[in-house]
Amino acid sequence: MSISDVPTATIMPPAGDGKSAALSKGGLASARPKASEIRDALEQEIVTNARAAGERLDEQAIARRFAVSRTPVREAINQLASAGLIEQLPNRGAFVRQVGLGELVEMFEVMAELEGMAGRLAARRAAPQALEALQAALVACDTAAAQQDTDAYYYENERFHHAIYDACGNAFLAAEAKRLHMRLKAYRRLQLRVSQRMKQSLQEHERIVAAIAAGDGETAERELRAHIAVQGERFADLVASVGAAAR
Repeated sequence: MSISDVPTATIMPPAGDGKSAALSKGGLASARPKASEIRDALEQEIVTNARAAGERLDEQAIARRFAVSRTPVREAINQLASAGLIEQLPNRGAFVRQVGLGELVEMFEVMAELEGMAGRLAARRAAPQALEALQAALVACDTAAAQQDTDAYYYENERFHHAIYDACGNAFLAAEAKRLHMRLKAYRRLQLRVSQRMKQSLQEHERIVAAIAAGDGETAERELRAHIAVQGERFADLVASVGAAAR
């Protein structure tokens, strides 16, 4: 089963004036877009099926659309390739990859284990500066949630999770977690647009930080696994949000 074959459901539209919303397919915001902003726009089109699996990304057309040179477009395409959303073929170009629902769920299962381990180690090893960075990331998430800005929360959520990886004291684990986080972040963004998910995510963040700050590795691991896992109702939310976006 591919992600375009799942049923539809209502998801919340982007809130605020986030980066992806600022770059519509028909134009762009007043500021010249950077590679990361072009990536965000293309990423959204891919995960919502506005760009179908197998479609070739035309660098020149994208550069004209965003009124930029091909350099930031190539950077954006390389970032999408690193995230597993496109495939680059020698002498042929970059093509949208089809990500199956089964593959997506398997990646979330591994992500839950990596995050749980990072949280357990962070509870044992986090230095005071690392805890301060984690607390600051939590405050930023709280601010974005209070403003009902899912796009801002998306970026602060990434910062929050990276703060946990950086606090775990295991460089290899941190690198692997960041790599898989990049692969999944587009789909985590869709989940945030499910009604009430951002509020629930923030509450989970608060419990995670409390456990790490208290040095309770067992609770930190359990909370992070539950935060990432896509079993039960969370699985239904993932299927519904991806299905709705694909229509």
